[in-house]
Amino acid sequence: MRRTIFILIIGLAGIAVLLSLGTWQVQRLAWKEGILAEIDVKISGAPIKLPLSPSEEAHKYQPVEVSGRFLETRIRVLVSQKLIGAGYRIIQPFQTADRVILVDRGFVKIDQTEDLRNDAATVLGNLHWPDEVDEYTPEPDLTRDIWFARDVPAVAQALNADPILVIAREITPSSEKVSPIPISSSGIPNDHLQYAITWYSLATVWAGMSGLFLFGTRRRKSSET
Repeated sequence: MRRTIFILIIGLAGIAVLLSLGTWQVQRLAWKEGILAEIDVKISGAPIKLPLSPSEEAHKYQPVEVSGRFLETRIRVLVSQKLIGAGYRIIQPFQTADRVILVDRGFVKIDQTEDLRNDAATVLGNLHWPDEVDEYTPEPDLTRDIWFARDVPAVAQALNADPILVIAREITPSSEKVSPIPISSSGIPNDHLQYAITWYSLATVWAGMSGLFLFGTRRRKSSET
C-alpha cells in the first residue's frame, strides 16, 4: 500500500510539474508573439532621417532613409542563404552630408564579384545592432578579406566609419549583383511552441509510466496473495 501511494504521489507531482512548464511556455509564446508583432510594426513604419545620435535602446529596427555616396572600401561577412548556399554580406562605408556610416548592402554569391559602384545613392533601410559575436566567433581572416560576424564597432573601425549600421531594404540606383536582405522578425528565435509540446509530451509519457508502475505493483501484489 505504501509503495502504491508513493508511486501515485511521485506520478501526480511529476505530471503537475511538467504540465506547469508546458503552460509557462504557452504563456511565453503569447508574450513573444506580441513582441514580434511590435517589431514588425516598427520595421515596416515610415522612414525618418538618420538621428543625430542613434542608440540601440531607442532606435533598433527604426526605418531610415539616407542619401550620400558609397566609398570604395568594403568588408565581406560569410553567411549562408536558404536554397542559395554560401555567400557574403557586403558592408560598405557610406558618406552622408555630415558623417560616414555603415550600410549592409545585402547578399552576393560566393563565386560572384560584387560589381559595386561608388555612385551617389539613396538607401532605404533599418537601423540595427546585430548580436552575432560570442566567444566562439573566429577573428576576421584579413588575408582573404572574410569576416564571420557583423561586429559593428570592429567593422566601423576597419572602414573608418561611425558605428552606425543601416540594413538596406532598397538602394537607388540598385546593383544587379547584390541582393538586399531586409530586416525581418522571422530571424528572431521563437521556439516556445516546440518547448511547450516537449513538456506536454513528457507529461504524457510520465503519466503513462506512472500508470504502468501502478499496474505492475498491483499485479505483483495480487499474485503474492
